[in-house]
Amino acid sequence: MTSRIKVGISDYKVSGSPDVLMTLGLGSCVGIAIYDPKTRIGGLSHIMLPDSTPFSNKDLKPEKFADLAIPLMVSKITNGKFNIGLIAKIAGGASMFNFSELNMCSNIGERNVLAVKEKLKEMGIPIIASHTGGNIGRTMVVNLDTFEINIMTANKEITKL
Repeated sequence: MTSRIKVGISDYKVSGSPDVLMTLGLGSCVGIAIYDPKTRIGGLSHIMLPDSTPFSNKDLKPEKFADLAIPLMVSKITNGKFNIGLIAKIAGGASMFNFSELNMCSNIGERNVLAVKEKLKEMGIPIIASHTGGNIGRTMVVNLDTFEINIMTANKEITKL
């Protein structure tokens, strides 16, 4: 029986075929779907920020940050083993607000996308499809049976990744 599993902001979920993972409200946030085609186990992360290092609070929520959430999710997908053969698809990273260039929040969507790409590259996980940038929100729905992803934008457009 297929379950629809919702992934909240600053969270990730891991499951297997035939389940479906979905996250709503990807504005400047980035959704990262990582999948093992052999086991048909995958995860979906909804990150808000690119990098945890500027924050000193020891009680940080790691699922909020690209640099922390991706390795955690990969470890859960692979059961702590080497991640060979994993693939990824990403969406989000829109420019939702106009900030001055001096503001810490400026270009946060673009910075999130770059951080996700860098972390996946560092971990040897290729991005096989993406739907990033622009200035419109997205919903991301991941089919763990086929790794087909539907991206629905706020203007009702649907794109398959």
